[in-house]
Amino acid sequence: MIGWFNSTPSWIGCDAKGYDLRHPRLLMNLLGDDFPYANTALTGKHAFVCGASKGIGEATAKMLAKAGADVTVCARNGSALAALCGELSELGSGRHQALVLDLEDVDTLPSAFASAVETLGPVHILINNAGGPPGGPLLANEVDDFGAPFARHLHASHTLVKLAVPAMEANGFGRILQIISTSVKEPIPNIGLSNTLRGAMASWAKSLSNELPPCITINNVLPGFTDTERLGNLSASIQDRTGQSAEDVRAGWLNQVPIRRLIDPLETASAITFLCLPASGGIRGVSLAVDGGRLRSI
Repeated sequence: MIGWFNSTPSWIGCDAKGYDLRHPRLLMNLLGDDFPYANTALTGKHAFVCGASKGIGEATAKMLAKAGADVTVCARNGSALAALCGELSELGSGRHQALVLDLEDVDTLPSAFASAVETLGPVHILINNAGGPPGGPLLANEVDDFGAPFARHLHASHTLVKLAVPAMEANGFGRILQIISTSVKEPIPNIGLSNTLRGAMASWAKSLSNELPPCITINNVLPGFTDTERLGNLSASIQDRTGQSAEDVRAGWLNQVPIRRLIDPLETASAITFLCLPASGGIRGVSLAVDGGRLRSI
């Protein structure tokens, strides 16, 4: 079954009451019978999805393909992208292609973007997404540590937006989404560089929301504690630094989440897909948290 929790990191188990944290109380098959959108909702739209080889980026590519979009999946891992394109072809009726891309190499983005457009036509949907920097206290970073993360996030996103906007405006439709973090609203301890970067991305996107043509929306989706490899890596980093067990790290996270479980990547991808629909044109310049209620701010 294609659905929630296909692969579960070993550091997820049961809480003190025996509730299995690998599964929500209501099991769903979000790429099957429980898919929340029409299979033709994005037919004729070309989606360019960065960071698509795993995690939320991969889930987003699947959701958009299921909704009928043509999808260009981008990442550095060519074999993972090739396998993903095979899955996308089984999910939707659109055309799909893989594009091996290093977002830190900003100078290569214009030619790569042009090749994607040449094959599948103008980009209507741009998903800006990239892996976050290593965790740790902000004061442990040197100035040089900011360069690569800002290149693959802010610099790459700005470059891609400038490449995509002219055709979006000409076609009268554009959706630009950033997958960033709840840290733009409440900084998360021990990921200081990531907090700084995500805040810059949110401010950049909000500024653009006042400049883009009326037919183009730009919004941010803020994942909370999500069942991805990235969260597993952060768990390992915390364990190494503090000596905590994996179970204690997990408990510390889930104690902050009212729904008492991790978010599945497909849940986040479902929210992203909604913001890509033609019907979402009135939503612009927002930062939407998909975090199970973890944020305490209004």
